[in-house]
Amino acid sequence: MTSPTAILLVSCPDQPGLVAKVANFIYANGGNIIHADQHTDVSAGLFLMRIEWQLAGFNLPREVIGVAWQAIAQPLNAKWELHFSDEVPRMAIWVSKQDHCLFDLILRQRSGELSAEIPLIISNHPNLEAIAHQFGIAYHHCPITPDTKPQQEAQQLELLQEHRIDLVVLAKYMQVLSADFIAQFSRVINIHHSFLPAFAGANPYQRAYERGVKIIGATAHYVTQDLDEGPIIEQDVVRVSHRDQVADLIRKGKDLERIVLARAVRYHLQNRVLVYGNRTVVFA
Repeated sequence: MTSPTAILLVSCPDQPGLVAKVANFIYANGGNIIHADQHTDVSAGLFLMRIEWQLAGFNLPREVIGVAWQAIAQPLNAKWELHFSDEVPRMAIWVSKQDHCLFDLILRQRSGELSAEIPLIISNHPNLEAIAHQFGIAYHHCPITPDTKPQQEAQQLELLQEHRIDLVVLAKYMQVLSADFIAQFSRVINIHHSFLPAFAGANPYQRAYERGVKIIGATAHYVTQDLDEGPIIEQDVVRVSHRDQVADLIRKGKDLERIVLARAVRYHLQNRVLVYGNRTVVFA
């Protein structure tokens, strides 16, 4: 077990001396910085930073760190988040009928690659319930129709609260979340089976095949009220050939979906992602 650390994510209007102010806050309280990274978006005039330090020997108790930092952050007009490495998030996985991303996330979590608990799986179909039982995870079937969507989303929100869920991962959950749902729970990551913004929406592999593309991709992004237009966390591509049929594109795409989604979830769990506007900085 490594000793616990504190992780501070900061975004604020760019100005001289910001790195020094953050570093001095930690140094002045006896902290030892082990990771620090920053980026300035010149066009937006925005400074973004991730800094991590050891809690051993730090003079401030955990419950005081945020209060002390706020006194520095407020005159900087800074937005910030404070996390601790030994706090394990609780993640719910939502699925439909495809199991490849579900299996991948569970196995990565069980092997220790993803630092999270998975107490809940929600699906609009009953097909994957046996997988949940195999791993001892609660499974809830919430069938969705246009008429039942509001009631089912209300039940889903209750389940998230009941299981104290911090993050929802849409692992091939083939439903669009309503604006009302996103307004109440916004910490949602989706995997889309194309290199967005190309082929957003349904049937991207079929449309990519018809277009004769030479590469296909996968995109993991945060979910917003606009379909497949949320801030992008991770993407990757693979080459395809004129010999490939739609089934080949799907097979190759599934491999990409697993990898891209796992990377995005890991970056989020490690507090490496800063969102601003509809963009992200990923301190990977």
